[in-house]
Amino acid sequence: MATSTPWSDAKEPKAGHRASLLPRGRGDFLRQVAIWLGFVVAYQVARGLADRGTPEALANARRVIHVERDLHAFFEPDLQRRVVERGGMLVHAVDWTYWLSQLAVVGLALLWVYLRRNDAYLRFRNTLMVTNTIGLIGYVAMPTAPPWLFPQLGFVDTLARSELVNHKTGLVTALANPYASMPSLHAADALIIGVTLAGVARRPIAKVLFLLWPVWVCFSLIASANHFWLDIAAGLALAGAGALIVRLLERHGLASAR
Repeated sequence: MATSTPWSDAKEPKAGHRASLLPRGRGDFLRQVAIWLGFVVAYQVARGLADRGTPEALANARRVIHVERDLHAFFEPDLQRRVVERGGMLVHAVDWTYWLSQLAVVGLALLWVYLRRNDAYLRFRNTLMVTNTIGLIGYVAMPTAPPWLFPQLGFVDTLARSELVNHKTGLVTALANPYASMPSLHAADALIIGVTLAGVARRPIAKVLFLLWPVWVCFSLIASANHFWLDIAAGLALAGAGALIVRLLERHGLASAR
């Protein structure tokens, strides 16, 4: 029997479901794909509209830096410098973790849970949607520049230095909001995925690896200079809030529709 978690209410699949590749039939699968693709498109549009310009985003990032310095915890430049000095595969790994950890990994995780642990799917999907929607409010309320826009503080845009795809690539420039750092939805999504998959995994080693996923993602976000640790902390807290909201909605029968 799979373990229940704040992001998962998984049970063993019914016998009839095991026999079918699509546990609830083609119609439900296509419905879920449409829901998620519609959400992704709407999210990207809203994220772009939340871009309120460079001056405010830089000012807010300076406030983040000021708070971290007051806490004697402005360690990001030193951590990134050590990663860059090592170079090679480590830099490529943190860069591509940044690119893939949100849409690609989220999509694969949703698909796997839908096909293999379907009882956990609704809560997983709803938690991701609620969390990311609330995150948009943060982008509007506090547009924040990423660390790589502060090279004078020692930050390096590793994506621009080592990857073919970077923040100035045409499609990325058209779709992405460079000032959507607070809160970090990369960190929020990684935590939701890690806890959910650990909760429905059956092998202990798989549970450990899934729980390490958000740790690696958070490290990569700092090492690639795409988020301050305060952005990440806010994202992790947001994931918890999203899970709580979904639980409350379920309790009142408002989150059960597929």
